[in-house]
Amino acid sequence: MSQEMIPPGGVIGILGGGQLGRMTALAAANLGYRAHIFAPERDSPAADVAWRFTCADYSDVSALKSFAGTVDSVTVEFENVPEGALTLLAELKPARPNSLSLATAQDRLNEKNYLESVGFKAAPFLPVNGPEDIVSALENFGSPVVVKTRRFGYDGKGQVKLSEPKEAKDAWVELGCSPSIAEGFIDFVREISVITARDIGGNIVSYPAVENRHENHILRQTIAPAPDLGKLAAEAEDLAANAIAGLDMVGLLAIEMFVTRENNLIVNEMAPRPHNSGHWTMDFAATSQFEQLVRCAMGLPLGSTEVLCPAEMQNILGDEVHDWHQLLADPKTHLHLYGKNEARKGRKMGHWNRAI
Repeated sequence: MSQEMIPPGGVIGILGGGQLGRMTALAAANLGYRAHIFAPERDSPAADVAWRFTCADYSDVSALKSFAGTVDSVTVEFENVPEGALTLLAELKPARPNSLSLATAQDRLNEKNYLESVGFKAAPFLPVNGPEDIVSALENFGSPVVVKTRRFGYDGKGQVKLSEPKEAKDAWVELGCSPSIAEGFIDFVREISVITARDIGGNIVSYPAVENRHENHILRQTIAPAPDLGKLAAEAEDLAANAIAGLDMVGLLAIEMFVTRENNLIVNEMAPRPHNSGHWTMDFAATSQFEQLVRCAMGLPLGSTEVLCPAEMQNILGDEVHDWHQLLADPKTHLHLYGKNEARKGRKMGHWNRAI
């Protein structure tokens, strides 16, 4: 495939129809591109703002090939797109990120091994294929341990924290008897994340590390840049750059990390796509993370990651979306709603950004 820039007027193909795809499609439009969304959910928020929408399963080879015929480049808006779908599309059009990035991020065990190989430190971990492995983790790491399914976990789903060997069997059942990973518990003081971008020429830029604050395992607030990080800020950015280069991927890579009481970094997980903790960039960075992804996918030069003003982002969850008029009444608040039809408890319905 040609590595040339795709000029405005071209089409970016986006696998996934959620809010990240929606905001990527809007950013593409601002640069003169059209977006074609491919997703199995008919009520996909991204479809509302796209040039074209294919509603089909990711295993539908015919639909994937037809989709490929209408786009100039392919990207993803969430990491659990089946690897085979992206592999098939990569034979027809540039795929940014590549399927290796997707496969690595989709399996927590592969992910941990990879991140350690490029210089990150991880919490101690063991693969889990039955209750006896959870008991072994408790014996090796001490109490408590966190057991997570190797695949499809997000926002606290697919994980169990336990302290006693007698809890191992119930934990295994709660996780659906699925291949999992056990991690030693990290007594951290805060979580940070870094979003880094790599273009078709191998150039890399990173947004500054930000601090993330959670409620019930769901991101509630991001502070950008993370205050008082000192030398850890540059260390986190350097490690993220190593990770994206090691995958030879073009696109965005977000990496979550814990800061320990000893002021060390412990890696948590990665995502080869835009990230919730990067939503502040839409109003307070020179280039939003969504525009940056479009630039990467279409072969354009990377945009500046300069922070225009320190900012906070807060997610709007569930019924909080009904207070949209109050948020709009504050002239300092930048409101972004995702067009979702149903406000369920804990569901991300939008976010707002403010200068701090």
